[in-house]
Amino acid sequence: MKENTEVIFRFLKDVAAHNDREWFAAHRAQYEEARAVFEEMVGRLIPRIAVFDGSVAHLAVKDCTYRFYRDTRFSEDKSPYKRHFGAYVNACGKKSWHSGYYIHLQPGGCMLAGGAWCLPPKTLKAVRQSVVDEIDEFRSIVEADDFKDAFPVIGETRLKTLPKGFPKDFPYPDYIRPKDYSVCHAVDDDFFRGPDWLERTARVFQLMKPYNDFINYTIDECGEE
Repeated sequence: MKENTEVIFRFLKDVAAHNDREWFAAHRAQYEEARAVFEEMVGRLIPRIAVFDGSVAHLAVKDCTYRFYRDTRFSEDKSPYKRHFGAYVNACGKKSWHSGYYIHLQPGGCMLAGGAWCLPPKTLKAVRQSVVDEIDEFRSIVEADDFKDAFPVIGETRLKTLPKGFPKDFPYPDYIRPKDYSVCHAVDDDFFRGPDWLERTARVFQLMKPYNDFINYTIDECGEE
């Protein structure tokens, strides 16, 4: 797998250094080769995740991957192309609010991630309330040694104070201060160069499944897709 994965990393390093349409047009074959390798990886990952989370078994590669072209309308960075390949294996679709399993290949920035991002305010409040109401269950998931080792932080950003409407004496404030309920496991580039990348990825994602189930139960109750 190392030789194949190297095609991805070489292309991503090149496109980061030459992120313009003229270069991309001249090197489109390099992009197509790298994309094919990445899609082959995703094609192997979906059924492997389905071993412990059968809800994703129906997904095809195209259901999980994204356009390589950036949406620059609201960004100061006008470079037209991404600097990574990413795929979101989510039973309800890659644009769903549901928690899922995300794989990200980027030189110097590889990761395995999951959970829920950008939840609507009503749903975010409901997830926080579920944490409060079911704190013992939530703690049994996120404080398990293997989970903490893989995902030491809940959420990318968090409030400085407790959210409004929640008890100020709640003994685990760090669990309701997140503005999102994502989790991330950073890995080095060699993680994906090894022949065992698929099994290692599956082990990390399997640790995540009870967490995703907890979050998704509340999202389903809110009627969010």
